[in-house]
Amino acid sequence: MNEENNELLAALDSVAEVKVGDVVKGEVLAIDDNRQVIVGIEGAGVEGVIPMRELSSDRDADVNDLVKVGDVLDLVVVSTIGSDKEGGSYLLSKRRLEARRAWEEVASKYNEGDIVEAPVTQVVKGGLVVDVDGVRGFVPASMIENRFVQDLNQYKGQTIRAKIIEIDPAESRLILSRRDVLNAEREEALKHVFEDLSVGDEVEGKVARMTNFGAFIDLGGVDGLVHVSEISHDRVSQPSDVLSVGQDVKVKVLGLDPERERISLSIKATEPGPWDDIEEKAPVGAVLEGTVKRVVDFGAFVEVFPGVEGLVHVSQISHKHIDNPADVLKAGDKVQVKVLDVNPEKQRLSLSIKALEDAPEGEEETKRSSSNNNGGDRPRRQARRPRQDRAPKNYSTSEEEGNATLGDAFADIFKDFN
Repeated sequence: MNEENNELLAALDSVAEVKVGDVVKGEVLAIDDNRQVIVGIEGAGVEGVIPMRELSSDRDADVNDLVKVGDVLDLVVVSTIGSDKEGGSYLLSKRRLEARRAWEEVASKYNEGDIVEAPVTQVVKGGLVVDVDGVRGFVPASMIENRFVQDLNQYKGQTIRAKIIEIDPAESRLILSRRDVLNAEREEALKHVFEDLSVGDEVEGKVARMTNFGAFIDLGGVDGLVHVSEISHDRVSQPSDVLSVGQDVKVKVLGLDPERERISLSIKATEPGPWDDIEEKAPVGAVLEGTVKRVVDFGAFVEVFPGVEGLVHVSQISHKHIDNPADVLKAGDKVQVKVLDVNPEKQRLSLSIKALEDAPEGEEETKRSSSNNNGGDRPRRQARRPRQDRAPKNYSTSEEEGNATLGDAFADIFKDFN
């Protein structure tokens, strides 16, 4: 009898005391209707309960797919349920134990300042939730980019490189910054770009983002600006009209400013210019069809080729006098023009509309007369010829009475005074 009592006392002494926070092993005994798992805690002789929320973070998971009767699980004691003396049990958690172990692993593996690759699992108000080796980390919105970002949803599902700013396993706190990584990468890229690039170089890039005044091109970690006026030889109102984010483009380096970390680029400088070979496309005297692009006080600008505009001066619009070009022309009008002058260096083209129209009869006669009397002394003598009503008395300017000249007439007059 004494031997049996001793064995009983020894068995009781061998029963481990269960405390909150302990890590225990539990054998699955049953799964009840409330989707709770009933386990027997090994070495303790007591039972514990694992609610579904403490078994998995997946709310849609089926408990029967996660565990089976007879499975032995590693669990952490969360709290007591009832009294031990009255056969009470314990609230157990598999998920919290996994999180604790993940934190221990992360804390031993990483330090503040380390850079990790973390998948973005969730987008929340104020930032991104990421997974770092099973630990939930947070990237505040201000630490996602080195510029303002309107929509954070673009990062969901992506794996980002981020720097650990704060790690505190006791508080389950892990804060990261992607901006710090980007800034460091940009500094390195800037160094190489300004060492390798020269003004006039042509390189490949990708459209990173656009504004009203131009497009930023990613040259490999460094953005350069293509001003809206440098996008195309054609007139561009909005960069988004001709470009899209992610588009591959070829650009020419127009300027490098290391101190201000600015790179000026041009897309149109890599393409044939509309003024190339303009003297062949629009020689003096050529007749072209064009479109009135805009009307100003002194004339109208007519586009005769894409990106090539010439000026029709107000004096070349019509043979009639015109006070305001807008009275006869408007933007969008199709007109025939004649090339009067070409200046490729200054990219200027002088055009005429009236040169293709018949001049009024009086004006045409004046032109012929002016052309015939061009140069010499004869026009000046004719200009001084007196009108008929001022001719000397008894002198006729009619050709029927001879071919007398003014010199002959005045010679006769002065003869009487000798």
